[in-house]
Amino acid sequence: MPLNLPTDDVFLTTEEVLEYLQVNLRTVYRLIKAGKIPAVRVGRQWRFRKRDIDAWLDSQRTAGAGPVRPTVATAPHRPRILVVDDEAGIRDLLSKTLALAEYEVDTAADAATALNRVRAVPYNLMIADLRMPGMDGLALIRQTKRVRADLPVIIITGHSSEASAIEAVNLGVAGYLRKPFRVPEVLAAAAKALGAPAA
Repeated sequence: MPLNLPTDDVFLTTEEVLEYLQVNLRTVYRLIKAGKIPAVRVGRQWRFRKRDIDAWLDSQRTAGAGPVRPTVATAPHRPRILVVDDEAGIRDLLSKTLALAEYEVDTAADAATALNRVRAVPYNLMIADLRMPGMDGLALIRQTKRVRADLPVIIITGHSSEASAIEAVNLGVAGYLRKPFRVPEVLAAAAKALGAPAA
């Protein structure tokens, strides 16, 4: 049966999807197998409808940005991570990267929102920007430790200084990433902070 691809749809090759999602081939095949990203076989190649991928990414973001509530029976064993950054682009990148690695992800644009989420949800890890308007990352860590002393925290920053690095270490951070960071660095730091071997 001939394959009729709609002309108004944009299709991506496997290589384009790897670049678009910033993940490795193994992760893409795992997502296809799980039925999370629909794929069409054309000869010996896979083709992906861009709108399907965007719809899946939107569903991941919506799940993370919705009202704070415990996740029900979807996958209770999946670690839940809170990403805190005032830059929407960084929040989006981290959320997408971690969701593709099969973490549950919530986001917050400021420290006050993050604290409210930490009080309401049993997160396994928090990734927070060092410099944010109002309460900065170090102050957020201090406040968070009063609520959840056992919560691992990874700091990300584009404006690192020796003093802030020392204070972060003294506060017991689980990791310290400098912008611009690469996706594998984030996944490795998250895995290490959660006590799992990095993939």
